[in-house]
Amino acid sequence: MKLRDSVLPPMNPEGRRFVLAFAAAAVVGFLICPPLGWILTGLTVWCYYFFRDPVRVTPMAEGLVVSPADGVVSMIAPAVPPEGLGLPAEPLTRISVFMSVFNCHVNRAPVEGTVGAVVYRPGKFLNASLDKASEDNERNALRIDLGDGRSIAVVQIAGLVARRILCWVQPGQMTRRGERFGLIRFGSRLDVYLPQGVVPVVAVGQTMVAGQTVLARLTGPQEPLDVRRD
Repeated sequence: MKLRDSVLPPMNPEGRRFVLAFAAAAVVGFLICPPLGWILTGLTVWCYYFFRDPVRVTPMAEGLVVSPADGVVSMIAPAVPPEGLGLPAEPLTRISVFMSVFNCHVNRAPVEGTVGAVVYRPGKFLNASLDKASEDNERNALRIDLGDGRSIAVVQIAGLVARRILCWVQPGQMTRRGERFGLIRFGSRLDVYLPQGVVPVVAVGQTMVAGQTVLARLTGPQEPLDVRRD
């Protein structure tokens, strides 16, 4: 990775108008009140980094499920996937990754497969770290069908200050593991529903890197994860 990209990572095009708006406000702020200008300059820098879209190195070994989002694993628990995806109404292991306003918010496909369904549902804007946010908040759910007949559900959930969920894939479209598929503006959460019998290899509180951190393995022996906190 170039040194320039580590200091000034590429920005997703979705953020350009927001950065320009903050920058214009900063110029006006300096004309009116220099301290205000500096505050708005800081917000401009924050906005740029919020929409950063760095290059990620995705592991390509067979059967891996990678994190769809940067952030922290906030919950691992059984839950029924959202309605409308065509999945059985039975509990599956759900891994929730909470993104703060300081995380990169570009979302990446956890597996390679075919998008079988995309279901958007409007809703509330509760704190995305709450369990009930999965049911009550605005959300966009995807079903990705694997080559072996199994499926994985990925759900973009709006947060307390999030007001727009973007999804760039459509049913029938192929996705590659680690490929960008969407973005949520200003704080949110991603849920991944694993196929029956697949065990997570991450723990609550673990930091995730979208497109890189392995959440689970679809093949091979499935054993519970042992963790140690120092």
